[in-house]
Amino acid sequence: MSKPEFLSTSALAKQLGLSSKELFSKFTKDQLIEKLDDQWCLTNLGSKIGGEYKESKQYGRYIVWPVSMANAPTIEKQAETRLTARALGAKFDLSSTKMNSILSELGWIKKDIKGWRITEQGLKQGGIQDEDIKSGIPFARWPETIISNRALLSSIEEVKGESKVSPKKKVEFREKFKAEHRATDGHFVRSKAEMLIDNWLYMAEIIHAYERKLPIEEDVYCDFYIPTGKVYIEYWGYENDAKYLKRKKDKIEIYEKYGFNLIELNDQDVLNLDDILPRLLLKFGIQSY
Repeated sequence: MSKPEFLSTSALAKQLGLSSKELFSKFTKDQLIEKLDDQWCLTNLGSKIGGEYKESKQYGRYIVWPVSMANAPTIEKQAETRLTARALGAKFDLSSTKMNSILSELGWIKKDIKGWRITEQGLKQGGIQDEDIKSGIPFARWPETIISNRALLSSIEEVKGESKVSPKKKVEFREKFKAEHRATDGHFVRSKAEMLIDNWLYMAEIIHAYERKLPIEEDVYCDFYIPTGKVYIEYWGYENDAKYLKRKKDKIEIYEKYGFNLIELNDQDVLNLDDILPRLLLKFGIQSY
């Protein structure tokens, strides 16, 4: 009789010398499974490492795992070939602290009480959650392919002062709409409305960037980016221009595609920033006053 290629969670627990409850608890902690509507479901990470669903007339739908999990049931073992922040940083001559800061700014990880937790965006980049076997402090691991990710490379170049704007981008992005309005914090922006938004953020003591590239493969820039809360702000100012409206629609679809936190402002909102922005920012955990 041929050996089974997959094991149920209970069968896998038996081979590991654990109770089913212990293994379900461990896999929940490792973010391989989650309970939805009183039913166990695979997470993206659980599917990535080989978890599948099986159907049974007696038990209904249940989760099974590759038999190899019996020898490597932990995230640590599954991730042996993946890069830690330290290993990833070494490839770019950066410390693990600096690399984690870059990954956090990209929105791929978020700070935990101690250590780092991978985000949904991080999972989409192929990262997986791990934890120190002794301390239990969480951290993320990354596939080798991450070293060629355009968004990551762009952020690393900026941090190291090596970022350059191509001549084409200069013409299309810089020269077509001159940044001639100087905000209180020194930013040169492209309209009076953007200057008012920038000034408001500065006076509210909210750290922000102007025209930050989105951490994606597409070449898209936001109007404002707030690292705290990973919030993007877009000001829509040309509502009567058909070409602009098409660009606006495409840009909103990109924000929705990647699940980014977005605040949209129009001319009327700019006239009432003291009422509008505190309320919108609070939705993302940012307190302005």
